[in-house]
Amino acid sequence: MKYVQLGKAGPQTSAFGLGCMGMSGMYGPSDRAESLATLHAAVDAGITLLDTGDFYGMGHNEMLIGEALRDIPRDKVQLSVKFGAQRDPAAGWIGFDARPAAVKTALAYTLTRLGVDYIDIYRPARLDPSVPVEDTIGAIADMVKAGYVRHIGLSEVGSETIRRAAAVHPIVDLQIEYSLMSRGIEEDILPTVRELGISVTAYGVLSRGLLSGSAVMGAGDFRAHSPRFQGDNAERNAALAAALQKVAQSRGMTASQAAIAWVAAQGSDIVPVVGARKRHQLEESLKALDFSLTREDLATLEAAIPKGAAAGGRYAEAQLAHLDSEKRKAG
Repeated sequence: MKYVQLGKAGPQTSAFGLGCMGMSGMYGPSDRAESLATLHAAVDAGITLLDTGDFYGMGHNEMLIGEALRDIPRDKVQLSVKFGAQRDPAAGWIGFDARPAAVKTALAYTLTRLGVDYIDIYRPARLDPSVPVEDTIGAIADMVKAGYVRHIGLSEVGSETIRRAAAVHPIVDLQIEYSLMSRGIEEDILPTVRELGISVTAYGVLSRGLLSGSAVMGAGDFRAHSPRFQGDNAERNAALAAALQKVAQSRGMTASQAAIAWVAAQGSDIVPVVGARKRHQLEESLKALDFSLTREDLATLEAAIPKGAAAGGRYAEAQLAHLDSEKRKAG
């Protein structure tokens, strides 16, 4: 495993993070024993960055990680936690709350579910349009001073918000979608974070399984509502994935490994956060670290999936409209 510093103000972390969301049902049913085994296998492989959200399975994901941490020394991992998304008992998304009081309440529950004394990186999952970002970051900064949080991150916000947040407290990373299929950050957001010394923890590097050939797993799979998995879009994107697979095989890689290696090759300040909920998925993904892509390799991969070629938005239009990271496109 290779290790990098997360932003100019952040901790040393593995150059590869484990996204734990899928262990709590977002991609259909999951197996608790296999999830725990995967978490332990990740740590054994040298992964230190574990990413979760307090709304993944309504606390289930945090409790699962907390169970795994009983057998893992606390200083072996960095816990990255998103908060603020509001959900109803039917698992519907009903808003976002990043008021200072809500920040501190959410953190208290998170610490209890995980069974830890502090969170390494705490971040609002989205921008709350009714709360100045300065107030939200200020509340987290209070928790840094109190010792309950070590570092502050952001998620899915645009350049203006990043600058405003960084003026309140050092930001170590921006968590945002980035892959061969989703390259929107390259125009404006990526230059901004690099100017400010902020890393990117990139999720969706396999485009929610599109690039690995993963199929929608029924009604419990949130991808059933994703534009890229529907109708003609699904067929067009499958053709792109097939082109990637052909290029990857010619270089001794799987499509998944090629997609991960491409993201990792974009800079040491970009950490792929790969969602694996089974050990064999984790093992395949980790092998991407063994490949060093040449400029020719990168160009060939980008020719297989040209920038902007993906059919359909990365989220449904209603969700995209609420993403601060997407607002720059409307200007």
